[in-house]
Amino acid sequence: MSLRDHIADLIAREGPMRLDAYMALCLMHPTMGYYTTRDPFGAEGDFTTAPEISQMFGELLGLCLAQTWQAQGAPERFTLAELGPGRGTLMADALRAAGAALPAFVEAAEVLLIEASPAMQARQKETLAAHETRLRWSATFEPPADLPLFVIANEFFDALPIRQFVRQGAHWRERQVGLKEGRLSFGLGPAAPQPALRQWEAETSDGDVVEYAPALAPIVAKMDSVIAAQGGASLIIDYGDWHSLGDTLQALQDHAHVDPLDAPGAADLTAHVDFEALAQAVEHSALTRVTPQGVFLERLGITARAERLAAGMDAASLSAHVAAHRRLTHPEEMGNLFKIAGLYPKAAAPPPGLEP
Repeated sequence: MSLRDHIADLIAREGPMRLDAYMALCLMHPTMGYYTTRDPFGAEGDFTTAPEISQMFGELLGLCLAQTWQAQGAPERFTLAELGPGRGTLMADALRAAGAALPAFVEAAEVLLIEASPAMQARQKETLAAHETRLRWSATFEPPADLPLFVIANEFFDALPIRQFVRQGAHWRERQVGLKEGRLSFGLGPAAPQPALRQWEAETSDGDVVEYAPALAPIVAKMDSVIAAQGGASLIIDYGDWHSLGDTLQALQDHAHVDPLDAPGAADLTAHVDFEALAQAVEHSALTRVTPQGVFLERLGITARAERLAAGMDAASLSAHVAAHRRLTHPEEMGNLFKIAGLYPKAAAPPPGLEP
């Protein structure tokens, strides 16, 4: 039975399902889910993330956190967590660069990789084999409460399942996935008041869509409580906006946009991150201004790093290197699309490259 048939069978028996339930099945079904059954990254996958574009991305994040660790008194033990570590490329680059600059940072780190996919865990073990003794995996984000916490979350929150609501007068109808003539189809549930959506009523009208990720706030709240109590910092990098309205659900397959209902389990499903909702989940720590990725990387010195790496490259390598720098930083590529928010203790300075 295919995942599409499994979902259709569930709907036939139980009725239309919420969008977040559909996304969760598509992405994380134990045997047929998108992330549990494949390596989706790179040219041979469905999309390419910043760490796979250039080593400079992970290097600069590692140096950013190492400097933050040093500024907070260089605690002798701390948790270094990555949410959604992909192939492990970002963490490997971060540890290499930070270890070269501040060896004690890597020696003090207890690396926690938040990864539910067995296939990706296996790939991460290969990539990070040199750090085997300090690695630990978990399918859920439960950081130790008694250690400082440093977090990297690159393109993690965009993959959290979302709920969508369509406004109809004073009521809202939730978007659902059902069956129409045997095919998966979007529809709307019954109209009902939604008290949690009242904040949107002043700026929405009939037919407008509001979406949110139910899992976002609990994850941010865990970061917030540990960092406020023990110290540390989080770097949250994702595409989205400060205040997000509208339908942003998208599906990617073979580096192209496809219908989210066409190939359950075979396409990546994501949605824009609402950074305002993220900020609202922070109670005890400080949160930096949301900064475009290109500005953040330039402040950290990506151009100088690119120039050093370029020395001695042949023409083909140099061309690819220049293209990678542009892709990460240029406003018309990832430079403005992706944003960075940093979480840090109120009594501390923000991570380098970010402003309070």
